[in-house]
Amino acid sequence: MDTDTFLTRDTALIILLLVLGIGGSGLARGLLAEQGHDALGSAVFVMGYGTMVLLLWWGWIRPLDITGPSGR
Repeated sequence: MDTDTFLTRDTALIILLLVLGIGGSGLARGLLAEQGHDALGSAVFVMGYGTMVLLLWWGWIRPLDITGPSGR
């Protein structure tokens, strides 16, 4: 696999997660609100968006070693 390509497997997974987490939960929220279930739609959006944030943190941010230099 060429490392110079933009769309790697990880990049595609991040894009998919963002589209589903923001777009998918937003569409579900809108459809539920149109049916008169505004509170349920809001809960679905918060759960979808929160799950996306948690998965992004768990998969890509948590493993990063962001400690400072240990030369002191």
